[in-house]
Amino acid sequence: MKTNPFLLTDYYKVGHVFQYPANTNLVYSNLTPRKSRIAEVDEMVFFGLQYFIKEYLLGYFNDNFFNRSRDEILREYKRRIKTSLGADLPTYEHIEKLHELGYLPIEIKALPEGSRVPMRVPCLTIVNTLPEFYWLTNFLETILTATIWQPCISATIAFEYRKLFSDYAGKTGMSGSFVQWQGHDFSFRGMSSIETAITSGMGHLLSFTGTDTIPAIDALEMYYQADADIELIGGSVAATEHSVMCSGGKEGELKTFKRLITEIYPSGIISIVSDTWDLWKVCNEYLSVLKETVLRRNGKVIIRPDSGDPVKIICGDPGGSTVAERKGVIELLWDIFGGTITNRGYKILDPHVGVIYGDNITIERAQHICEGLKQKGFASQVVFGIGSFTYQYNTRDTFGLAMKATYVEVNHKGRRIFKDPRTDDGTKRSATGLLQVTSENGRYVLRDRVSWNEEKQGELKTVFKDGKLLRESTLKEIRERLNENREIYRAEEQAA
Repeated sequence: MKTNPFLLTDYYKVGHVFQYPANTNLVYSNLTPRKSRIAEVDEMVFFGLQYFIKEYLLGYFNDNFFNRSRDEILREYKRRIKTSLGADLPTYEHIEKLHELGYLPIEIKALPEGSRVPMRVPCLTIVNTLPEFYWLTNFLETILTATIWQPCISATIAFEYRKLFSDYAGKTGMSGSFVQWQGHDFSFRGMSSIETAITSGMGHLLSFTGTDTIPAIDALEMYYQADADIELIGGSVAATEHSVMCSGGKEGELKTFKRLITEIYPSGIISIVSDTWDLWKVCNEYLSVLKETVLRRNGKVIIRPDSGDPVKIICGDPGGSTVAERKGVIELLWDIFGGTITNRGYKILDPHVGVIYGDNITIERAQHICEGLKQKGFASQVVFGIGSFTYQYNTRDTFGLAMKATYVEVNHKGRRIFKDPRTDDGTKRSATGLLQVTSENGRYVLRDRVSWNEEKQGELKTVFKDGKLLRESTLKEIRERLNENREIYRAEEQAA
């Protein structure tokens, strides 16, 4: 939907311009993750600001506000206010003046995207650059926060998956080249909107290269200077779904498998959903029949279970009623196809076969699967489809991400402001005054109540000012930044 951007807000924002003290000329605010609700995660990956600036502050505001006629903008805005609030605002002069100015007079300073930001440390600050537009700073809170929280959270969760897989790669001897594909984004259809799927999907691709969310790749090219012709942004493989397997009939399932791997995809990677009727029959009977065909084939056949308890399906269920259930998919494939032993002494399947599981995966379940395989003597070799179960079960409050003003000027005299609700547990307590973020021992630290000179010297750098994007990051730079000075890849390198 394309509409006046000043209607992309909460209703209470439209009246704040009149509520500040008379002669207010500056409002200085920040966006900060206040509290982590993910166990053992105390840093948020900052990502999505450049998308927000290009898509909204530049593209959307120009197309739907500055480049439209003033009369049309005011007529549309007044109508919505009057029909909803029941009366006109005291004046619409502030909207008229901004339209006449022709750009957004604000300055955004931010940490580099891909930074890992500790709780209670701001990832950006925003302030008006012309005194009459003091009201604009916090007016932008709604659209900014709504756009940015999802990519930040998804980027953070993807990074946690990457750390997990890297850890087990090091322990069991899998290579880093496999780990970058081990987390595969399956979430598109389960996200709340197309834009959410895209921004979340971009966040996923900071840590992995496997994705089924095609437009996330397009978006990284459009907003983060990526280029699929010269770099690996993201990729996928040929794969079936249940409609394909069902269409061949239950009695013809073996024939469907054979047709897929010999006629449709005689080489390369093909992922076949394998539990349409009986996963254990597929793993025991069908794959035994197809063994030589699979081993002669130039490529990999990936078995994809899609139901049941993922830990028991992959690793085996000691209490299962059949031998197949007790062994699990990985051990059954080892029995048929064999494989090799890694330099850490763990079994890895023959390269002609593999396994992916993408139903109800969480970090905790992925950890149980990796550990379960390790306990059985198998390397961490399962690819995980990370779907909406991972990326949609979050909210803005997952990291308490909030934008708050901490400094204002009235008659050009500064006032440090803050909130500290007595009835709160401390989560909503804000910083005070002007802010500076420094880096100490590789970790960002907040200093508040600083001078303007100190504020200008911190790690928060001007990214956007007066309608212009002044500083950009590429996907390559963000990926490198996210993983710099981390231990996680050392284990991968040692195992390679």
